[in-house]
Amino acid sequence: MRTAPRAKHPVAHGHHNAVVAFCHHSASSTLAGLGSGRADSYSWALLTTWESLIVLTRRHFVSTAGALFSTPIAGAAFAQEEPVEAEVAPVVEEEAPVRAPISDRSRWAEWDRRVTPANYDPATSNPWGFHRRFLPQLVEANAGLRPGDIHVDAVARYLYHIREGGTAMRYGVAIAKGNLYEPGTYSINVKKKWPTWRPTDEMIEREPEAFERYADGMDGGPRNPLGSRAFYLFVGRRDTYLRIHGTPYPRSIGGRASSGCVRMVMAHIIGLYDQVPLGSTAYLDPADGTVTARS
Repeated sequence: MRTAPRAKHPVAHGHHNAVVAFCHHSASSTLAGLGSGRADSYSWALLTTWESLIVLTRRHFVSTAGALFSTPIAGAAFAQEEPVEAEVAPVVEEEAPVRAPISDRSRWAEWDRRVTPANYDPATSNPWGFHRRFLPQLVEANAGLRPGDIHVDAVARYLYHIREGGTAMRYGVAIAKGNLYEPGTYSINVKKKWPTWRPTDEMIEREPEAFERYADGMDGGPRNPLGSRAFYLFVGRRDTYLRIHGTPYPRSIGGRASSGCVRMVMAHIIGLYDQVPLGSTAYLDPADGTVTARS
């Protein structure tokens, strides 16, 4: 590595030159007045004295320089910067990623058996204890109704699935409480077995004590509010968040209990599920005196 050459000290260099000039002048004057023999001896002595004088002069400069530049004062009060602590970003505890709710397909058959009464007969099995008129029954449909469509009679609390030959299978249902029932014409664009569930933001805002705990969703299963099966109601491509679904609260059948959906007994909707293809139309009739079928 290359370094810059050391500069000669201007005080030392000038002082040395003055000494040399003085010695040279003195020697010339003295030798001129001596003979050759004496001049040789004097020359040797003068040379020795001159070299000593140069060494003495150098030592004198070193000691003088030491007097000119005093040693550092211990604890000198130089201006010092306050120590600066490195800025440390605040530790932000990241929340664990929320696991999306799941429905364990391997347990679907087990769950179906759990919610289906032993020796199940749709027309007679009623371990739930509601009025027998809400059990599935085959009835005569009104003329002009299209096979495959679903009609919900909000007054009588019935759901009709229209069949070929002018008949319909009728099921008891529960509808939405208060003004949360939304009559209209919907398309069943999605249907699911043992669906997962998340309450809508409106439901959480309206009843936080009941729904806020489920804001991240709930796995599918017998305790899930959508139960064993669900038909998802759309208007065009827009999901309305209205459902026709099974319920873990079968004793609510015949009443007004939900937050907008139509509830069915889980065993009943399991039997209906395969009879309803995607694209079917669901009519939620107004809560007036509409009659869809005659028993």
